[in-house]
Amino acid sequence: MSIATINPATGETVKTFTPLTNAEIDAALSLADGAFKDYRQVSFEQRSKWMKNAANLLEENAETYAKIMTLEMGKPVTSAIAEVKKSASVCRFYAENAAQFLADVPAESDASNSFIAYEPLGAILAVMPWNFPFWQVFRFAAPALMAGNVGLLKHASNVPQCALAIGEIFQKAGFPEGVFQTLLVGSDKVAQIITDDRVKAGTLTGSEPAGASLASLAGQNIKKTVLELGGSDPFIVLETADLNAAVDAAVTARMLNNGQSCIAAKRFILISTIADEFESRMAEKFAALKIGDPMLPDTEVGPLATPGILKELHQQVQSCVQAGAKVLTGGQPLESLGNFYPPTILTQIPEGTPAYSEEFFGPVALIFRVNSLEEAITLANSTIFGLGASAWTTNRAEQERCIRELEAGAVFINGLVKSDPRLPFGGIKRSGYGRELSSQGIHEFVNIKTVWIK
Repeated sequence: MSIATINPATGETVKTFTPLTNAEIDAALSLADGAFKDYRQVSFEQRSKWMKNAANLLEENAETYAKIMTLEMGKPVTSAIAEVKKSASVCRFYAENAAQFLADVPAESDASNSFIAYEPLGAILAVMPWNFPFWQVFRFAAPALMAGNVGLLKHASNVPQCALAIGEIFQKAGFPEGVFQTLLVGSDKVAQIITDDRVKAGTLTGSEPAGASLASLAGQNIKKTVLELGGSDPFIVLETADLNAAVDAAVTARMLNNGQSCIAAKRFILISTIADEFESRMAEKFAALKIGDPMLPDTEVGPLATPGILKELHQQVQSCVQAGAKVLTGGQPLESLGNFYPPTILTQIPEGTPAYSEEFFGPVALIFRVNSLEEAITLANSTIFGLGASAWTTNRAEQERCIRELEAGAVFINGLVKSDPRLPFGGIKRSGYGRELSSQGIHEFVNIKTVWIK
């Protein structure tokens, strides 16, 4: 697998990189293993200073890092700047809260004194995706490093400059050599790394097959994993919803990152009494979105990350249309050198089409109509995924039913699904397991040790 920067807006190969050799991988693992022995003894106060330095570097160089992201995977540069700043926020969050999250917890028992201690595991492998090339890494690295672990980053092969920049940030921030390393390797080297005794656990954000592969390899070697995989999030709009707010949020939720987000709203489930108006407003807003060069600050929709993603998305759309679905807007790739697909809305979608079973990873909204809350919840849950869900209603009873009955790792009422350092993030079913962020996220990669003293 080639490791290269290929501009998705033009198709130009900007720069290629030579993957690490087996000997270089072995040296990196030895360095990480050695670094952990010293780093685990470093105080929370010192780790916090270094992590705040990383946050400062992100904020001070936000535009520079954003342009690297936009060049490599095509998100609008304004969104990329926001992603860099959000990455800084997660660094600050754990710099300020890790000591509290990992403090000894007293426990009642038959001992004179008993408590729960949290201790780091060692080197953690992070296999990260291209769609949020900074945020995904920092939301792993900030808690992992603050807990006293060391990080090994295997980033997506189409964002190598992002991967190298992140490694440089931790180095400039003052973290000791080997505490965080970027490994420029293809997916064919993941097995070699995760099965090595010097690596203690792994985390992956990405596709179901990639997650299943990592989990299988880790399981064979009795190592913990955390997986954040795909999503086909429902966005339910009921009769009492504020339609203006719901439509605005729907457009934002679907177009985030050019539609390439696991937690993007993908299936819009509308109560029939408001469906016509919602569809009309949404189609109008979709058609008005500005598509173009993602480096321009007023661009709202940029290219998809790779030609393969564009091809797969269009095949999914075509399968639905051929089965009888109606296109309200969009529906055909744009004629350009880049991987551009217009904001698209499909409605009147027949059962048995990809819209009912697959994740659409791009700017395509799938609209379904229902006649009751029961139908809405049943349809929302009729998927292999369970990452996030959004429901729009001002009726308290309906809100409570959505909160309790929607099968997802997160339910947002009258708001779009998003990640927040203060809240745990993750899914159920085939969207993965384990949690990132909040106190739950930092506890994933520690030894929860029982201490009993008499």
